[in-house]
Amino acid sequence: MSPTWFDSLLAWVGAHPHAAGAVIFAVAFCDALIVLGAVVPALPLLLPVGILVGMGEMSGPSALACAALGAFLGDGLSFFVGRRWGRHLYDYWPFSKYPQLLHRGEARFRRNSVKSVIVARYLGPIRPFVPAVAGMSRMPLKKYLPTSAFAALSWAALFLAPGWILGQAYDAVAAVAGRLALVLGLLALVLALAWIAVLFTYRWFAAHADALLARALRWSHAHPVLGLYSEALFDPKRRESVSLALLAVLLLAVGWARFAFAALVIGHGEPLSIDLAVHRLMQGVRNPLADQPLAALASLGDAQVLAPAALAALGYLLWRRRWMAAAHWVAALAFGLALTAWLGAVVDIPKPPAVVGGFGFPSIAVTMATIAFGFFAVLIARELPGRNRIWPYMAAGLVVALIGFARLYLGAHWLSDVVGGILLGVVWLLALGVAYRRRVNRSFWMAPLAWLFYGAFGIAALWHAPRSVGTALARFEAQPATESYAIDGWWNKDWQRLPARRNEFDNEQRWPLDVQVAGPLAPLQARLESAGWHVQAQAGWEEALQLLNITTPAEQQPVLPATLDTRAESLLMLRPGANPDEMYALRLWPAPASVREAGREQPLWIGSAQVLRHRQAFNLVDMWLPLSEADAALAAVTVAVSGLPNGIAIHPDSKLPVLRVRTDTPAGSGDRPTL
Repeated sequence: MSPTWFDSLLAWVGAHPHAAGAVIFAVAFCDALIVLGAVVPALPLLLPVGILVGMGEMSGPSALACAALGAFLGDGLSFFVGRRWGRHLYDYWPFSKYPQLLHRGEARFRRNSVKSVIVARYLGPIRPFVPAVAGMSRMPLKKYLPTSAFAALSWAALFLAPGWILGQAYDAVAAVAGRLALVLGLLALVLALAWIAVLFTYRWFAAHADALLARALRWSHAHPVLGLYSEALFDPKRRESVSLALLAVLLLAVGWARFAFAALVIGHGEPLSIDLAVHRLMQGVRNPLADQPLAALASLGDAQVLAPAALAALGYLLWRRRWMAAAHWVAALAFGLALTAWLGAVVDIPKPPAVVGGFGFPSIAVTMATIAFGFFAVLIARELPGRNRIWPYMAAGLVVALIGFARLYLGAHWLSDVVGGILLGVVWLLALGVAYRRRVNRSFWMAPLAWLFYGAFGIAALWHAPRSVGTALARFEAQPATESYAIDGWWNKDWQRLPARRNEFDNEQRWPLDVQVAGPLAPLQARLESAGWHVQAQAGWEEALQLLNITTPAEQQPVLPATLDTRAESLLMLRPGANPDEMYALRLWPAPASVREAGREQPLWIGSAQVLRHRQAFNLVDMWLPLSEADAALAAVTVAVSGLPNGIAIHPDSKLPVLRVRTDTPAGSGDRPTL
């Protein structure tokens, strides 16, 4: 990611305010337009607009007016289309092929016409179609226009509000929120892709099952030998023939993809280019606010979570004397685990940098989650009403997507490990699903079984995840490449080789790195504490939510963590500033280097001294904002460490003073400070 894109966006908006308004209008207009609005994601596009408004880069009333006007005119055009063509809309594509697009809008409109126009404005799936339905129904203009105007204005305010609030708090949270937003966006994209893949695969096969079945029967009649077996599988007289055909076709397709993918990975003998690219991307968005939730999600694939759910389901099947189902359930899990472990042992592919051992191709956690949730869906789906049979498969897809994404984020696996695990799991559960459906026709009451399996999974996850987070984060902590400098070389010249600023995509967040410390942090911390500074522990989600409590005194409001190369501060120290609403902060991170003296390695730290100012946004959020001027904070740190060897010089890159401190030697062995 380029660190200048946000600056370029701000510069463009400042130079072309009218063009920015036209873009907002176009987004809202297209989002409201019949058919086109179904594919235009308004909220993700208007969120950055709200952020710019909150940061003061755009006029709030202008942005609100452009969005509301675009939505109102887009709805109006859709209303005119419905009024002009009426019921003949069903004769045109896409409504001729997908009439349900209008059916849903008509069903809501019949219940309450005014309410439906307002409510539909906030519901993405029917938003572009209800105005057309209102036109088809000849809703009077004097009734439609004020209703649509109110809906458009309230919608614009609601969709701009999240970004507007975030923009107000941007300076306080951007140090972590920039990467956090990217993580949330990537996770949402992965879940959306999983949802779409399951939904459209299921719907496509459901719609084409009869044609596939007929084609398979014709093939079996043309091939007497092989057809002897395939005809039994695809016999339409069997109640499960459609499901068997679907599973069999999927097995062939996914099986071919699985073995082709395995051949590619194994034949390559090393991580694929896409593996390295995804790994770099995930390591680049690591941040402390996302680390703990993602580590908890990664633990959902652990044996401590899957085993209780699997045993609960097995116990119920045995209690109900469902011997065949129990045997297939055991076979699904046992053979899947054995095959995955064997492949991990024999396929020798270099592991991600943070992985020492125990992981390989394919991912055991992802494979077993795919098999457990996938085969459980095979067990219970046919007992559900027709339209509800997709939900067990949807649950399986979303859980596997969460586990796979979380493990990629932590750097536990390559992308090929995750994809290979999913494909292996799907092949095995499909093969076993065909075998199970061929042998078992008896129905059974699946509600208790579903409650047991999903309930045991949820309880085990709630028990295990909090206990595994610390271990997972310690195991997969990103380790930056380090150099080693002689202590005298660092003191005299090599300190200039360390970064002068944080590398962020917003210039306001590229704080100067104006403090360097050689040696342990304990002596530095003691000096600062004696001068009135205090340590703040790293703030997590619980502390971040405290920002919403505006009754908390400013001095008790937490300062959110910041990252340097995806790592949170190792030390954050604070002290009151010169003014009542100001605070001084010192943040220190591990530097990408160490120092050595007489063969002994010492840690090297790099950090930033800041002046923070308290601010309240919309009477909703309290926050400490870093100011661009930090001389007062750096001077306070310099005074506090005067008993330690220290020196100040101008960094050639930032042209700003950098304070160097040694904590491993007595005072007097280094240069004295100069400001």
